[in-house]
Amino acid sequence: MYRSGAIMAWNVFKFCTALRGLGSVMILLVLGVVVLTYYAVVITNYGPSLSDGGLDSLTALIVLILFHTLLVLLLWSYFSVVFTDPGSVPSNWRPAMDEERGDTDPLTVSEFGASADPTINTRIRYCRKCNQIKPPRCHHCSVCGRCVLKMDHHCVWVVNCVGALNYKYFLLFLFYTFLETTVVSLSLLSHFIAFFNDDEIPGTPSTLATTFLAFVLNLAFALSVLGFLIMHISLVAANTTTIEAYEKKTTPKWRYDLGQKRNFEQVFGMDRRYWFIPAYSEEDLRRIPALHGLDYPSKPELDSQEF
Repeated sequence: MYRSGAIMAWNVFKFCTALRGLGSVMILLVLGVVVLTYYAVVITNYGPSLSDGGLDSLTALIVLILFHTLLVLLLWSYFSVVFTDPGSVPSNWRPAMDEERGDTDPLTVSEFGASADPTINTRIRYCRKCNQIKPPRCHHCSVCGRCVLKMDHHCVWVVNCVGALNYKYFLLFLFYTFLETTVVSLSLLSHFIAFFNDDEIPGTPSTLATTFLAFVLNLAFALSVLGFLIMHISLVAANTTTIEAYEKKTTPKWRYDLGQKRNFEQVFGMDRRYWFIPAYSEEDLRRIPALHGLDYPSKPELDSQEF
């Protein structure tokens, strides 16, 4: 039994180490797809059409404006996810009350004293790997090797955990990736269809191959990202995460479900000017504690739920 447990732990360790090493490769892969797509859309096909005049120039101008606008928003959102800490537990953090069990009585000093053992205190969520107290909705990431506030999942595409402080940026990354890849797929569709016609196609073999590959990759990304986007929209509507959705799959009601409007605001904020960019207004950061990842409003009648 001990040997099989040790082998499993070693396999998990190797898997987590592999994921960490894979991260930089995934960033290069993302940038490679971006460069390939830019070359196919701007350099090869629609850039030269700007000088043709007439309807072709107008179509090329519209495509290029859409393409560059979405590309800027996509890359802004992507690198915001990559470089934003998803949320770490402050070293001196202590719960004012037992938020997980719904007790309204403040936790006493003795429960955090030197003689207190948080690992056996049922009123406190404790991470045995980090040897620290866990705030509500916090989970340990084996890849990052630390606890992450309101952790959703570890994403190899962004070489980072997706948590309380960068979840909005991740959703915007999915959203703009879907829009961008859809625009690219539609704009290159006629060129893709031309491959299967008998008519002569202008361009060198390398530019034709680049266009073909860019269309296939962008169509594949558009279809796959659409599924993830729909899933995360449903999670936002219920004010839950991927991990929590799995943990509470047998629970009919969720204590943090405040209604779709408030659930949306817990992620995107209340200032509409900031909904579609990877940033928050100072006012939202001040008046919405959930954006800091440590305090979440909940339904009082469901505060006895434990997660």
